[in-house]
Amino acid sequence: MEQLLSFAGENINMIYIVILSVFVGIEVISNVPSILHTPLMSGANAIHGVVIVGAIIVMGHADPENFIALILGFIAVILGTLNVVGGFVVTDRMLEMFKKKK
Repeated sequence: MEQLLSFAGENINMIYIVILSVFVGIEVISNVPSILHTPLMSGANAIHGVVIVGAIIVMGHADPENFIALILGFIAVILGTLNVVGGFVVTDRMLEMFKKKK
């Protein structure tokens, strides 16, 4: 508990920034019109690809004998890939709703 309080005391400015960014994010997302959700979601899915690249880089720099780091890195790559692929599938299905039916 002592370490947690000292960490919070040393990084209070970063904690404030995170809390304020949560409020700003909620406000921005709640004011986005419905018509823009599809392009924004598609762009967010492309940005999430950076998470996969970061996880691969972290795995590459991990010690080969540190199995916990390698397993966590592998899980991060798998979950990041699922996030990106799933997001693009949902975006594709949303775009199908706007196409004219024959």
